[in-house]
Amino acid sequence: MAQESGQHIATQEHVPAGEHGRGFPPFDSHSFPSQLLWLALTFATLYLLMARVALPRIASILEQRRARIADDIAAAQRHKEQSDAVLAAHEKTLTEARSRAQSLANETRARASAEAEARRKEVDAKLNLQIAEAEKAIAATRAGAMRNVRGIAGEAAGAIVERLTGTAPAKGDVEQAVRAVLDRSGA
Repeated sequence: MAQESGQHIATQEHVPAGEHGRGFPPFDSHSFPSQLLWLALTFATLYLLMARVALPRIASILEQRRARIADDIAAAQRHKEQSDAVLAAHEKTLTEARSRAQSLANETRARASAEAEARRKEVDAKLNLQIAEAEKAIAATRAGAMRNVRGIAGEAAGAIVERLTGTAPAKGDVEQAVRAVLDRSGA
């Protein structure tokens, strides 16, 4: 409201008359000895309090931390050594298992190979026997067919000559001519 009416409000500070010329009390030279005494007493008290109470507590806390960290590191080292030992035992067991599996596989493979080889030889022997018997049968059939071929060729040649010439040739002459032609052809 005071601003609306355009009036200025002035305030004054009332300072007691005795304090006007003295200055800032800590810088007053008459109080230096008592200030120095209180500074020394306060410093000594705080120093003793820190040295006897606070710093030992802090030192014990730091020592406990250091001991706990050392114990944790030692426990971690023990666990690492144990895990390394377990890992080495596991690796050894795996190596032994792989070795056994490989030897079993090799033995099984060798046994199966030997059995397969024996069966192959047995089958080869049977097949060779059957081939030999088949070759004998083929040779006998071929020999029989060749005899029949000579006879059939002789009859056919005699019939052709008789048809062409009108007279039947002699049977011995036809057989001799057929034999000569078949001998030249390798049949």
